[in-house]
Amino acid sequence: MAMASMAFCGVNTVTFQNRRRHNSGMVCASLGNKEATSLGVRVTEGEGNLPKLVLTSPAGSEAEIYLFGGCITSWKVPNGKDLLFVRPDAVFNKKKPISGGIPHCFPQFGPGTIQQHGFARNLDWTVGDSENVEGNPVVTLELKDDSYSRTMWDFSFHALYKVTLNAKSLSTELKVKNTDNKAFSFNTALHTYFRASVSGASVKGLKGCKTLNKHPDPNNPVEGSEERDVVTFPGFVDCVYLDASNELQLDNGLGDIISIKNTNWSDAVLWNPHLQMEACYKDFVCVENAKIGSVQLEPEQTWTAVQHLTIA
Repeated sequence: MAMASMAFCGVNTVTFQNRRRHNSGMVCASLGNKEATSLGVRVTEGEGNLPKLVLTSPAGSEAEIYLFGGCITSWKVPNGKDLLFVRPDAVFNKKKPISGGIPHCFPQFGPGTIQQHGFARNLDWTVGDSENVEGNPVVTLELKDDSYSRTMWDFSFHALYKVTLNAKSLSTELKVKNTDNKAFSFNTALHTYFRASVSGASVKGLKGCKTLNKHPDPNNPVEGSEERDVVTFPGFVDCVYLDASNELQLDNGLGDIISIKNTNWSDAVLWNPHLQMEACYKDFVCVENAKIGSVQLEPEQTWTAVQHLTIA
């Protein structure tokens, strides 16, 4: 296992400490040594001067990950097409989470006792490891509790987020460990924005699922059952699918079929804001792997979930 030597103003990213949200996070130096470059991982300055990791596979696929929020904002396959979507209203100033790509929802999905979708998407993650597996780049990001997170959720935890890029796939593994001396519970999701033509987009694999339809009232979802073989996005969509299949197929309406496989993400969410975001709703759909029910962890226990995105 090789460790990349990536520097921010001379500070190694393996020990780079979380910054407060108002910090600019400017990158002052890029990854330059041959060993690290050979891993297919480099650090560069992204939007708003925020540090960004760029992963490149030998086949020519590419992914971009912002340390702010641990957010994957781009996944380009070898033909150059980006399969993820970042909204035009996204900001990169740490005043709000990055709107698009694959944001984290942790330790809360949706509204609840703390801020919407939790705090993991608006904290700086750190680089724990970089390696090369069979020629493909792999990075592991870390997030731990700090004084900011504990003002909302008073528990000690350690999250690891491993991202693997292959020629036609992007895989993530999320591990959450309870490092506290008391039990805690959480729920979580990967709020994935896929580039799409909403009028032609559809999802297979949800038939038979129990549904919680959050439209028109997200605070009082209507229970039901999905009877369609192919689910489309004819208007505003905000629906939870409980005990979903471990493989869904997304037709993005742009000529691509994307397999969305998972391990231990028990639920799925479909979302498109329709006219609430008139500037961009036609250009994306969200198909999210989620854990809607609470995960209960005793001290030293770990919960792990894997997402594997593959283009046909």
